[in-house]
Amino acid sequence: MDIKIVDVAARAGVSTATVSRVFNHSTGVTAKTKQRVMQAIEELGYHPNATAKNLRSQKTLTIAVIVPDINVAYFTEIIKGIENMAYLKNYKLLICDAENQKSKELDYLNLLMNRTVDAAILIAPLLSDDEIRGISDQGYIVAVIGRYIEHKSIPCIYTDNIKFSLTVMRHLFACGHRDIVFLNGYAESMDSVERLEGYTQALQQHDIPYRPELIESGNFNERGGYEAIHRLLDKGITFSAVFAANDEMALGVYKACREHGLSIPEQVAVVGVDNNRISEYISPAMSTVNQPKYTMGIMLAEKLIDLMNDNEFADRRTFKVNSELLIRASSNFKREV
Repeated sequence: MDIKIVDVAARAGVSTATVSRVFNHSTGVTAKTKQRVMQAIEELGYHPNATAKNLRSQKTLTIAVIVPDINVAYFTEIIKGIENMAYLKNYKLLICDAENQKSKELDYLNLLMNRTVDAAILIAPLLSDDEIRGISDQGYIVAVIGRYIEHKSIPCIYTDNIKFSLTVMRHLFACGHRDIVFLNGYAESMDSVERLEGYTQALQQHDIPYRPELIESGNFNERGGYEAIHRLLDKGITFSAVFAANDEMALGVYKACREHGLSIPEQVAVVGVDNNRISEYISPAMSTVNQPKYTMGIMLAEKLIDLMNDNEFADRRTFKVNSELLIRASSNFKREV
């Protein structure tokens, strides 16, 4: 049987990074933990590959940040948080724009496989949970923003998409809306899946019929949101509110409504997600869900760097952060029902 480092980690009840630190005589591993690891090595008869061990001991002090679309403000604020924490800890960042392509995410992960970088942070990845777990199980250090992944060696931070989507929908219901468009992002995104789930749950809870024609894809960008509203209006589909899964698409909604002579919020209410800086300054000011993007970046970078070094946060590596609906002029209007 080919014994791997992940088998040793499982037997000892620690992360693969901790096993590597024991091999490399690194600091930050307690005597009790080291004893468990050494016992697991003896029981399994594990013999580390010398070449691989030498490669693992070479530090680049560089972290790859793989982002779906560098043009989206939501991601840039997260990156800023990551960069500030990395700088404090003497790490450099390599920013990789995957352009919403899973194949590019995999290509950039080769930087981790060939040891060009020490670790990788995946922001809203298209890779599946199993694919990400598989990378970690091979001894590579990865972290995830925007999704919870069940794995003791993968730091992750995320928001409760379903919960805040329910909050948005309840606000729109309270304002008298029943025919509500949901503008989705790209189908592979977990944010898309969960925000749509919150939308449909809200309809069910309020006994409002689900209308599939009110679901449109806007691909998380302004052009997508703009074109989605045009498609709906050109088909003569009736609606009085739009819940866009991010502020970028909601900005496209503004332009489309303006071109069709529809006033916001009197004729169409609009709510976005992310609280991008521009959302407060456009007219009317956009209702949106505020997520602590910068803080999410800082927190995850801190946990990731700890995983690579001292491992003080071994029991505190997964965080669900709260979001807040900011009700502004774009939806704060009561319709007569």
